[in-house]
Parts: sequence; C-alpha cells; structure tokens
Amino acid sequence: MSISINDRICVIFDLDGTLVDSEILCNQAILDLLPQMSETVDSLIQRYRGKKLASILVDLENRLCQRLPEAFEHLYRQRVAELFSCELKPMPGVLEMLEVTNYPKCIASSGPPLKIRQALRVSGLAPYFGDNIFSSYEVGSWKPEPGLFQYAADAMGFIPSQCVVVEDSEVGIQAAVAARMKAFQYVPNGETGSCQGGILFNDMSRLPQLLAHFASSVQQSAKQLSDFPGITI
Repeated sequence: MSISINDRICVIFDLDGTLVDSEILCNQAILDLLPQMSETVDSLIQRYRGKKLASILVDLENRLCQRLPEAFEHLYRQRVAELFSCELKPMPGVLEMLEVTNYPKCIASSGPPLKIRQALRVSGLAPYFGDNIFSSYEVGSWKPEPGLFQYAADAMGFIPSQCVVVEDSEVGIQAAVAARMKAFQYVPNGETGSCQGGILFNDMSRLPQLLAHFASSVQQSAKQLSDFPGITI
C-alpha cells in the first residue's frame, strides 16, 4: 500500500499566540486582577510568552514583593475564560491556512485542557483538530523541556524527524529543537525572532509552502533509506 506524502509528516501546533490571539487577553487578565502593576500588556507578553503559569505567578510575587492571594490562580483562570468568551479570535490567516493544511496535525499547549478546548471552540478551530489535543498539565512536561512534543508525536504515530512544530515563543522553539523536530517560529506584527534553531515566518499564508517543502524533504529521505536492503520504512 502506498503512503501519501501528506501522511509522511505531522504538524504540531502551539496554540496561544500561534493559532489564537490569546496572549493579549491572558496578560490583560493579570492587569485586571493586579491594577497596582505599572505595566503594559505588551511588556507582559514579552516577559511571559510561552512560560508556565506557576513560574509567572512566582515572578509576579517577586516583583510585587508580596504573596498573591490564595485564590489568585482560580480568579485568573476565571477572568481569562470571561475574556476568551467575548473577545478571542484566530490569528490572521489561520483559518485559511488550516483549510489547505491536509497533514495529520495536533495541538501541544502549555495550557490546561479546559482552556485549550474553550479557545478552540470559541475561535472556530475545534473541527480541525478533533481529539488531537495535548496539554502540559496532562503530560507533566513544560516547554522548554521536549517531553510535551515527544509525547504528542508518539501519540500521533510519528517519529521526531517526521514532525514539524509551529510555535511563536522562544521556549517553544527550544523545546522543538530539544525534541529533534523541525521548528517554524511565527513572528507576527513586525516582531523579531530571538531564538536560534527555528525557521522564521511572519504570515500564516506562507506556512503551507513551508510545510510542503518539509514534507518533500521527508519523503526524499524516506526514499533514500528504502534503497538500502533490509531497511523498512
């Protein structure tokens, strides 16, 4: 049975800031709950992009020189959910990109499962991923550790060399590189990528071409291996 080139690769997507425009809302929730902070949403995005929430909360306590209320995480999650339900949108060009991206694909996010599913539902992206959703909270590994991406690849039935990670954060790219996967770093709105190891792109309309090139290279590598007797692909 022949294998389609579309089945040769798996695309592992980050969610926040990559597929959905959530980072503004997530950081606005911090400012809503901590009005004493003299920060802008943009400055918080730059500081906390891709970071584990527990680490963010520790950093906030250190900067404020005080302990956060015991219920702060619950209140934060609640405020984020409220903002998502009213304001969350896909990143520009994401819907069009997913329409033509016919490779096996999944979400691998540092967010908890309920937040991931709400974001996908509200933004209209849920049908593109079904149950192919992997959370650091379930896997027990947070970026820049490679464990989340490695788990997702194994669950999807692919080896690392067949996987490409699409990320916007430095820690996400570091995790992809550590997992020995191809990494594409999305840098929208005139931002600049700061992490080595990822191929930069600033427009989702470019991603299908990048993925097609990667799929072709994986197919070529598989063909070369098949020329050696005794090697099964």
